[in-house]
Amino acid sequence: MTQHFPTLPDQVPARGSALSKQLFKRMFLAQGWSFEGEFPNLPKAVAIISPHTSNIDAWHGFTALLGLGIQITIFGKHTLFNTPLKPLLEWIGVIPVNRSSQQGLTRQIAEIIHAKDKIWVGMAPEGTRKQADKIKSGFYYIADEAQIPIVMFSFDYENKIIHCLGIFEPTGNFEADLEQILQRYEGKFSPKNPDWLAKPLQKRWKNR
Repeated sequence: MTQHFPTLPDQVPARGSALSKQLFKRMFLAQGWSFEGEFPNLPKAVAIISPHTSNIDAWHGFTALLGLGIQITIFGKHTLFNTPLKPLLEWIGVIPVNRSSQQGLTRQIAEIIHAKDKIWVGMAPEGTRKQADKIKSGFYYIADEAQIPIVMFSFDYENKIIHCLGIFEPTGNFEADLEQILQRYEGKFSPKNPDWLAKPLQKRWKNR
C-alpha cells in the first residue's frame, strides 16, 4: 500500500517545528498508517473524528496531528487550570471554559472562536470510547453558533488509514444534518473495538 501524508495548508492554524513535524510524521507512517483525503484550507473549523472505541485512538490521532503541525484547540473545565496540570494543558492547546456560566457553554466557546484569527476546535462526537447510544450534539451547535464549518475525519483500523471526509456546513437542523454527516462516514471507517462502536455508526459500518 502506498502511504500518503498531506502538507498542512497555509490558512490552517499551525504549531511545531520542521524537525518535530518530520519526527511525528515518521512515527505515524512507521506504524503502517496513511492519511487519505484532501485537507481543507480553512482558518476556522470544528474538527471531529470517529469512531472512538479505544485509548489507542489518541495515540494515532496525536502523532498525525503533530506530524501535520496543526494546532487543535480543546476546551476544558476552568478549574483544571488551578492545578499543576496547567502548563501541560496550555501546551496541548486546552482553553479553559466555565461550564456553569449563565451565558451558556456554546455561546462562550463561540465568542472565543470569534476572537481568534485562526482556530480549529477538536471534538469526539461520541463523547466516550465505550459504546454510545447517540452522537452528542455539542460539536454541531458550536459550529452552528460560531458560523464555521465542520471538518470530518475517521479512523479506519482495517486499512490503517485516517480519512479526511471533507467539509460540512451546518444548516441549524441537527437531526437532518447528522444524517448527512453519518452518510459521509459510510465505507470510510472501521473501529479498533467493534463492541464499543456507537450505535448510530453500527449500521453505517460496512462489516455489519
